[in-house]
Amino acid sequence: MKKFLFLLLCVSFTGYAQSVQLSEQATISVITCGPWQGELYSAFGHSAFRVHDPAQGIDEAYNYGVFDFDQPNFYLNFARGYMYYKLGVYDYNRFRDVYIYYNRYIHEQELNLTQAQKQKMYDYLQWNALPENENYRYDYFYDNCATKMPGIVSRTFGDSVVFDGSYIKTDYTIRELTDIYLGHQPWGDLGIDICLGSEIDKKATPYEYMFLPDFVESGFDHATIKHNGAAVPLVKQKRIVYEARPEDAPKGLPHPLYIFSAVAAIAVLLTVLDFKKKKLSTWFDGIIFSVTGIIGILLAFLWIATDHKASYNFNLLWALPTHIVAVIAFAKQPAWLKKYFLVAGIIAILTLVLWAVLPQKLNLSLIPIVVIMALRSLAQYKLRETA
Repeated sequence: MKKFLFLLLCVSFTGYAQSVQLSEQATISVITCGPWQGELYSAFGHSAFRVHDPAQGIDEAYNYGVFDFDQPNFYLNFARGYMYYKLGVYDYNRFRDVYIYYNRYIHEQELNLTQAQKQKMYDYLQWNALPENENYRYDYFYDNCATKMPGIVSRTFGDSVVFDGSYIKTDYTIRELTDIYLGHQPWGDLGIDICLGSEIDKKATPYEYMFLPDFVESGFDHATIKHNGAAVPLVKQKRIVYEARPEDAPKGLPHPLYIFSAVAAIAVLLTVLDFKKKKLSTWFDGIIFSVTGIIGILLAFLWIATDHKASYNFNLLWALPTHIVAVIAFAKQPAWLKKYFLVAGIIAILTLVLWAVLPQKLNLSLIPIVVIMALRSLAQYKLRETA
């Protein structure tokens, strides 16, 4: 049933009538759909435009959150930061019903537009929906389905629209804003915190808050548009289309902090035994340093070889890409391994000491991992020295 509902959403209109003139009954709205914890990508909610003109038989949802798994080199492009989304135009009732099915609230803000402004925006949306214009370069935080809402309104009406951000009283970073929505998705939160560097630890401006649909709704509530030179509220009226029923969040894996703490306890036990026996548990170190080395290579790739808006990623302090080289060197046991693990251990200890003052907020679940890296690096150094 779920797959069937998503297939309904994938059926978009193809015959755009460029010369359609909206009637006086026409309305254009911003639709805000609530989060759903079933998937990571749906945890932040969704935004879309609605154009409704009963006189013309038009009731369309303009959805900028469409992507195609079948596009060439999909996964490579996603990793490199060349992900393309597109605008899809759907029957509004079908669009609405899918979100109701998943128990996601739906709020509608009818925009306070003159007839000429409605027509101008509708013409823009139809132009944007043409095959040659429908695709856009997706960015997690700066160009997504939510940012399209204020972006397109501003692009269409220019300085006539003003988004007043004075209602924002917090000074969250982009990462902290993301964390608000991932309380039930600790593994997704961990993945984002590992892969995205210090760029998202800057303080977000009130306008930048609108990368999240809820703040799009609030932003439009506090925006104005000019009618004949006079500023009036951009939102004419609001309507609750569907209010979500209370329900428990879906259960998933145990919290990463619990799992990593258990692994850290094993590492402590092995380290104590290793020092008693004066013999390294190389099998354990091979696993730990291989995994962190692979993660480090991925992070270095995301930082250096992609086009994502990302600065230095301080997770590279514990996920050193060179760990892979060290693991490979276990086979021949070269003399430099002892010094390598001394340096790796010092870096891990410094990371723990400086955790609270690093320019990037690292996920707290990673503390046991960094403890493991420090313990096993120093074990490798000391026991190689006394062997």
